[in-house]
Amino acid sequence: MASKIEVDEIFNAGGDNDTGIDLATNDAVKIKIANAVKAEVDSSGHVKLDTVKGYTSAASVSVVGEGGSTTTNLQQGLAKVWAKCDEHTIEDSLNVTSSTDHGTGDYTITIANDMANVTYSLTLSSLAVQNQITAMAAGSYRRECSNSSGTVADVNFANSTVHGDLA
Repeated sequence: MASKIEVDEIFNAGGDNDTGIDLATNDAVKIKIANAVKAEVDSSGHVKLDTVKGYTSAASVSVVGEGGSTTTNLQQGLAKVWAKCDEHTIEDSLNVTSSTDHGTGDYTITIANDMANVTYSLTLSSLAVQNQITAMAAGSYRRECSNSSGTVADVNFANSTVHGDLA
């Protein structure tokens, strides 16, 4: 039968505020609450969890940047909406409910969880020569595509990405 130690806190008696768990085998460290695993560090050092929430500010998690001397805000760096369309048909997306066809080359993408305001960043790309934003709202945006002769046209591979704050 395995031994069990139950404590409220693990601390270094030397007083230098170091804490830790040193496992001599390839075990994982699991954090359980109400008998359910909420987080785990596996034997390879991978942290596994379902939700990341800032400790001092629930809406802010900083990630150390590539050079190690700067940080990036995780929420601000994530795309909140993206859509890959073939003409007006959504082929794949994130946080999109539908696409409305207003006629040749003219589409509205409806956002499932609205943006906080209309000051979000919207990036368009396609095989068309010109992509134009014709309307932006917290819950949708409208785009128009034109071919090389400047004529509004249906296009394949009409992509869009939104960065900004969700409502």
